[in-house]
Parts: sequence; C-alpha cells; structure tokens
Amino acid sequence: MARVKRGISTNRKHKKVLKQVKGYYGSKSKLFKTGKQALTKSLTYSFVGRKHRKRDFRKLWISRINAAARLNGLSYSKFMHGLKSNGIEVNRKVLSEMAISDPKGFEQLVNIVKGA
Repeated sequence: MARVKRGISTNRKHKKVLKQVKGYYGSKSKLFKTGKQALTKSLTYSFVGRKHRKRDFRKLWISRINAAARLNGLSYSKFMHGLKSNGIEVNRKVLSEMAISDPKGFEQLVNIVKGA
C-alpha cells in the first residue's frame, strides 16, 4: 500500500485559519494552535452577539418610546396597551423612530390612546 503524506492538506487548513486570524494580537495571529483557539472563541462570541443585538435594539426602542410617552403624560405600558386596544399595529422600531423624528405624529398617537 502506498504511503500517504498529509502535508498539503494540513498546510491548507493552517493557512485558512491563519488568514482568518490576521490582525489578532500577538501569537494569536502567528501561531496555528493559539490562532485556532482564538478563532473558535471569536466565532462563538460573534454568534452570541448576533442574538444579543436583537435584544439590545429592542431595549433601546422601548426606552425611547417610554421617554417620549412620559413627555406626553403616559407610561410606556399604558401607551402600548392603548395602542393594542385601539387596534393600532405599529412596531416598536417605527414608534421609536417616530418619537425622535416626528414628535407631532407621536403626540397624535398619544392623544388617540388618551381619548380611548
């Protein structure tokens, strides 16, 4: 049976990892073993970060809506309950943008909620 040498495939794997960790600090960008560990960790962090980003934006939108609603004399929870009970389906992202860029329109929504 012929002898199999794996030098080429190993080199390819190593080059692939080292290309991905280019720019990392110290030996993480130079050595395969530490680079592979750093890459695994960073890919895990980026996966988790994609989930956290959604939560963080929702928190931001809620705090913006709450601030704008309180300026108009309502709490966030009463405002959102009023919107739902009036059948106004506007998501939090749009409401937060509205609170920043169109305060008059937001105030109209608050008046609709207060009226009901």
